[in-house]
Amino acid sequence: MAKTLIEFIADKITKTANAQPASKAAAAGSYYQSSNNGGAGMIGQYYSYIEGDARNKAMSVPTVSRARDLMASVLGCMGLKMYNEIWNGDEMEKMPIAPRTWLRKIDPTLPNNFIMAWTFDDLFFFGRAFWYITSRTADGFPASFTRLPAAMVQTLDQSGPVWFAPSKQIVFQGGELDSNDVVQFLSPIQGIVYQSTQAVATALKLESARYRNSSSAIPAGILRQTGGEPLSGQELADLAASFNHARETNQTAALNEFVTYTETLTSPDKMLLIDSAEFQAMEMARLCNIPPYLAGISVGSYSYQSSAESRMDLWTFGVRAYADCIAGTLSQNNVLPNGTYVEFDVEDYLTGEYSLTNHDMPQMPDTVDVVSQS
Repeated sequence: MAKTLIEFIADKITKTANAQPASKAAAAGSYYQSSNNGGAGMIGQYYSYIEGDARNKAMSVPTVSRARDLMASVLGCMGLKMYNEIWNGDEMEKMPIAPRTWLRKIDPTLPNNFIMAWTFDDLFFFGRAFWYITSRTADGFPASFTRLPAAMVQTLDQSGPVWFAPSKQIVFQGGELDSNDVVQFLSPIQGIVYQSTQAVATALKLESARYRNSSSAIPAGILRQTGGEPLSGQELADLAASFNHARETNQTAALNEFVTYTETLTSPDKMLLIDSAEFQAMEMARLCNIPPYLAGISVGSYSYQSSAESRMDLWTFGVRAYADCIAGTLSQNNVLPNGTYVEFDVEDYLTGEYSLTNHDMPQMPDTVDVVSQS
């Protein structure tokens, strides 16, 4: 029997309500956009990526730029190695193991030098960094990553500027991401765009004042009329011009009793605020947690340092906290199996041995199956 129109409509509504939405396994996040992970659709759309105005303003301060580049170059040059620990009867001993494939290529489209340096950049300025898992191996662990600029990530469950734990509500480009597909690095040091904002603002204003003064012409001296009939503006200009012309060919000046010459006391170092700039550079070195001499600031107690001592100071006072943050995060169970750890190869850096390149390193065959979201 043919269905009436009302029965036909009711049947369609029932079938629609009972239908299950299509879903795919969370084999982490290729660049796709789904109903429950809308922010992933904007990952890899590099035309929309930004680093943030606060970060860019701080980078315009020379000392901050120097400190950032020094520490980023260290983390960018150091390699990663993998190990586990066993008890040898007296203590826990590190046992090197074969690295996973992503240890050599974190992001298949970029060298590790780049992604590590910019991961540090996010930690340095914002106190946290984010990697999105773009593919996983057959055992469910990450196989590749891509970096998300920290300035573009919002966490709805934490307002900052101090981050207490990995967020469960991550928004990127207006869409929420699955927190299981995001590796979150939390720095032990608060991001500098949130701390000492007045010190950064003072440095920027000082640079602006120095820039204005650098374009100001300072006269070498002033001719002043002290008596007689007042000269007009044109007559004063002619007097100054003739005086300058006479100085080009004569070393001795002659003036009558109605005109005096006074040398200008303002010097270029005062105009460029050299002392203030030195003090502010020291303040910025303190803010960035590096020894001032590494930023080219004259400090008496550090009048001489060997290159080895300088590397050790940079590692100890500046880089190590961020390196431990990155290595510790990559050793978590959402990245590696339990009992497997990652650390930076610090010895080559401290000894200055940079001759070993990726071509000299043993290459692991890409035999692990990779599962990616399509």
